[in-house]
Amino acid sequence: MNLLTGRNMVERSSKFLFIVVGSVLFMLILYQYVAPGMMNFGSPHGYMLEDDADLFPTPDPHYVKKYYFPIRDLERTVDFEIKGDDVIVFLHIQKTGGTTFGRHLVQNVRLEVPCDCRPGQKKCTCYRPNRKETWLFSRFSTGWSCGLHADWTELTNCVPGVLNKKENRMKNQRKFYYITLLRDPVSRYLSEWRHVQRGATWKTSLHMCDGRTPTPEELPPCYEGTDWSGCTLQQFMDCPYNLANNRQVRMLADLSLVGCYNMSFIPEKKRAQVLLESAKKNLRDMAFFGLTEFQRKTQYLFERTFRLKFIRPFMQYNSTRAAGVDLDNDTVQRIEELNDLDMQLYDYARDLFQQRYMYKRQLERREQRLKNQPGLFPFRRTPGSDSVFRDDAPESEASRLPTEDYMNHIINRW
Repeated sequence: MNLLTGRNMVERSSKFLFIVVGSVLFMLILYQYVAPGMMNFGSPHGYMLEDDADLFPTPDPHYVKKYYFPIRDLERTVDFEIKGDDVIVFLHIQKTGGTTFGRHLVQNVRLEVPCDCRPGQKKCTCYRPNRKETWLFSRFSTGWSCGLHADWTELTNCVPGVLNKKENRMKNQRKFYYITLLRDPVSRYLSEWRHVQRGATWKTSLHMCDGRTPTPEELPPCYEGTDWSGCTLQQFMDCPYNLANNRQVRMLADLSLVGCYNMSFIPEKKRAQVLLESAKKNLRDMAFFGLTEFQRKTQYLFERTFRLKFIRPFMQYNSTRAAGVDLDNDTVQRIEELNDLDMQLYDYARDLFQQRYMYKRQLERREQRLKNQPGLFPFRRTPGSDSVFRDDAPESEASRLPTEDYMNHIINRW
């Protein structure tokens, strides 16, 4: 009897010890995987505490700059007051990856009060933490309130009044921070052709300028019937009124400067020059712009500009409908000619983008070194010291990388 009792006690002790050891191991594993994530949510303003530098590409010291930009054009850190009256306005250019980026803004930004995105609804409610007013003007938050794919000319004239009407109050102190995405012009053009080929029209776009929409004579259609589905690439290129041509310049420029859609307002060459310079200026003055081809850098610059963090990192996809189009050199050259202004704008924008990325990475490295060397005086920038920050090494990358047709590939991932 004593022998049986002793055996039972040993078995119970073994089971108890096994449970204790198993529980300790489980808690250690749980802590290892859960604690880092909990730390992120506990940080002020939703900022992540851990160093995220490994997420982003290291600048390549062999890139050769094409344009000179002063520090004021490279520095893009704004004091975005989400509890104040500040508003981010997203200018969404067709086929630049704006659908995915727009979803990032409403579903992937770490906020004190996240946007309320409900299944089956096209729009999310993005209220400020302290009151029921929106901080984001975009397709997925306010809808196409200024017209389908409204451009710079439309948005700058429309957004203040629309927000006053929505919130039923007059405000003149709002700060509007405009943002946009650009894409390699050839890839974007091919992506738009494929989208139109499948039946897209964007015929409900207003193209409002100087208080009116263009007349049919100013903006003739490229097709008869309800849409242009099934059109060949040659047909797409042959229409002289096709708004796909130089779309990015047109949507970023102040069209009032050239008489809107009245092509006889100024000579054609002068019109092109004015549009390009206006688009460059507006892009340069925006709070932020990203490039579809460089998703992680786009994420990095947005986070540093607005001091907001994304929950999940951006993904770069290299399989696209545009990249899958088999083109000969003559066709590519023809597309580049039709989009000559966009080609020039993109060349300018890409260099500015790379220099901003380099500048911010170098600035962060310098600040980190100062933190790691106690006793040093804080660094102060003095007049004429721009060269201290101007690393002659933005990143070197292929002139045209394959990009993602976001409208068709990623939208189902959300």
